[in-house]
Amino acid sequence: MDGRDQVRSVWWGRAVGAVRALRAAGSVRGLLSWRSAWRRRRADRLGTARRGPERARVPGAAARAEPQPGGGVVFFARSSLRVRVAAGGAVFCGWDGAEPEPSYALAGTCPEPDVRAVLEPDTEGGWRVVSERVTVTVSRHGAVAVRTPGGVVLRRELPPRWWDRVPGDGGGVPAERSGESRWVQRSEVAADARFFGLGGRSCGPRLRARRYRLWNTDPGGAFVPGDDPLSVTMPVQFVVADAGTHLVFHDNSWDGTVMLREGSEGAGSGHDRPGCSELRMDGGPLRYWVLVGTPARVLLGWTALTGAPTPPPRWALGPQHARWGFGSQEEVRRVVSGYRERGLPLSAVHLDIDHYDGHRVFTVDRTAFPDLPGLARELRSEGVRLVSIVDPGVKAEPGNAVYEGGAAADAYVRDARGREVRGVVWPGEAVFPDFTDARVRKWWGGLYAERLAQGFSGVWHDMNEPVSFAAFGDPSLPRSARHALEGRGGDHREAHNVYGLAMARAGYEGLLELRPEERPFLFSRSGWVGMQRYGGTWSGDVATGWPGLRASLSLVLGMGLCGVPYSGPDVGGFSGVPSPELYLRWFQMAAYLPLFRTHSAVFAGRREPWEFGPEVVEHARAALLERERLVPYFVSLGQLARLSGAPYVRPVWWSTPRDRKLRDCEDAFLLGDALLVAPVLGPGVTRRAVRLPRGRWYDTASGQAYDGPGQVLVDAPLSRIPVLARAGAVLPVAGGDGVTELEVWAPVAGRAGGGVLVPDVGDGWRQPEVERFETRLEDGRVVVERQGGGAAGYRVRVRGLADGNGVGREAPVA
Repeated sequence: MDGRDQVRSVWWGRAVGAVRALRAAGSVRGLLSWRSAWRRRRADRLGTARRGPERARVPGAAARAEPQPGGGVVFFARSSLRVRVAAGGAVFCGWDGAEPEPSYALAGTCPEPDVRAVLEPDTEGGWRVVSERVTVTVSRHGAVAVRTPGGVVLRRELPPRWWDRVPGDGGGVPAERSGESRWVQRSEVAADARFFGLGGRSCGPRLRARRYRLWNTDPGGAFVPGDDPLSVTMPVQFVVADAGTHLVFHDNSWDGTVMLREGSEGAGSGHDRPGCSELRMDGGPLRYWVLVGTPARVLLGWTALTGAPTPPPRWALGPQHARWGFGSQEEVRRVVSGYRERGLPLSAVHLDIDHYDGHRVFTVDRTAFPDLPGLARELRSEGVRLVSIVDPGVKAEPGNAVYEGGAAADAYVRDARGREVRGVVWPGEAVFPDFTDARVRKWWGGLYAERLAQGFSGVWHDMNEPVSFAAFGDPSLPRSARHALEGRGGDHREAHNVYGLAMARAGYEGLLELRPEERPFLFSRSGWVGMQRYGGTWSGDVATGWPGLRASLSLVLGMGLCGVPYSGPDVGGFSGVPSPELYLRWFQMAAYLPLFRTHSAVFAGRREPWEFGPEVVEHARAALLERERLVPYFVSLGQLARLSGAPYVRPVWWSTPRDRKLRDCEDAFLLGDALLVAPVLGPGVTRRAVRLPRGRWYDTASGQAYDGPGQVLVDAPLSRIPVLARAGAVLPVAGGDGVTELEVWAPVAGRAGGGVLVPDVGDGWRQPEVERFETRLEDGRVVVERQGGGAAGYRVRVRGLADGNGVGREAPVA
């Protein structure tokens, strides 16, 4: 980025902060935010016990072990450790009696143990659990090592340390009884390992040495690379090394920090410094899962553990347009007409809080939108859906039907004295439903009937970290606020990070009950592990600027590796007015991301392509048409994510994680197995370097073939970004008549290729069959075969057979 764009980005971020400060200083809402901040501080002072004296504790020496199905329990002088290997190979470790359940992360019941796993003593005074896929060793002082069947250590957890509260008699309070013991867990990984994950992080996708906080937070204004934390934090580390790939998930929703440090190798001297991770939690159980294998196998196991992603309906895989500040239904019509008149595809329009009556959730401003159901019917007849924002804060005022209904149902979060916790959001003073109560989720889910009656086809959840405007301190609910936590009871320290997840569940289950024949469309700004069961996420308020563009890619890649495949950014950035070049480059990249949506703040200008000049319109049209052409491929990727957990958007090392140069590549991504997308992330770029995985790759624009692994220079004119296709790939695409056809990229002689097509069976729950294809080159001809039969029924277009100058041409298919 140049200096002007950098200054512009910083200026807009400060402008957003200034706007909020002025609002806080000079408006009714601002005065309320000051009162709310003081009220929150007072509630925490009165409702949360001070820590007082604490006593440090370590496990001590191992005394004995008790075999159990899948592993067993090792008893130490001052603690105990349960090790259990599940039938699928996932390893569970729980200290101080911690069990896998109850858990907000797990889908359904805990997986069955591997009955073949055996607990046995090792030769150094400790114990080990041996299974087919993994071996877990526990030292006599409590260090835990996860090894491959060949004995290679993937991860070594050092003995943990707790700080227990000291009661009046001077004895320590074990963690399983107090629930508030702080603890720290230090870990070591291979010297060459690279860290990924931790939810949505702006400074990735590779996570370098720094401290990362685990507390879902509205960053305020807009964020850029390095801002931390953001709206979706997850205690999930995805670690890639030469020895293998593994994922570790600490199932604990309390506030905490992760300190990462990459290792270094001693250039053959034998003095390698391992990579390190240090996790510190303010309370809650010390329990974690470890999954090992290839990246694909790891996410397959992760999906089995935390739940399959819900595929979005087909229309939600098309281009979508949003803006805070449409202002009226006539403006919505004008925008939709603008897309249609210019030949720009559009699938959905999103209405922000300005369409509400006084920002009150589940209402409509009848002056600006006098006939919202009529508008929805009109747009739907043109192939455009309406999507509604939904915030959790309910304006606390007599006469507000939603507020009074929730009060009658005792639905709102309360403080230690039993009073409704009140915060400040867009409608003013507000209360917050306790989504950790099944009864409240049922009540809230029923309210979505009003959204459906208004003609909306989907929802996006916002402000659900949850946010309460505060002039100072944490912009959320008091930590002492009481929550049901599924009947266990607890406070906001434990409930905060799962609040957005539980809200997503309430909305998803409500929509499913109201319209059981349709897959709900829902995505959320905040959430936690398992949110893919209910929909997806988006970046939140990313700053306008080249750094914001780069942060957008980081978030999508990171969320995919944490099991949430459907996500995307605000195209153009939320906070400011992008230059035409920045807008176009953002638009071009987003055309290859799962959620393709423009969005901006009310003061940040428009986001329609024609607002940036005729050249941008021309190139944006090309990107939109290509996205429309690839929708069958996106449909297939969505269904494959449901079956396997593999994200649509993958790091370039996905299939070759041992390629260290690919592990360090952060400016490109794979879209499925077939396409490599190399977005332009800086100004004035017309040619860029692209690092290729092994194999042959074709420039989809020119047909030029390149052989990897290695780095090549590829043209990146303003009209497009580089996209390369893997040799032998089979892509389902929309033909000129809208019928799905197969685009096949010529395989290399002697090497088979292939691909998968999952036919679109509508937006309901019918499970489609997966069709697999194989390609090979025989006597200069491309042969395409479907497993179980020929490729009959599909038109096949072959590309990549060079005619001498590198330009692809079509060829007959045997």
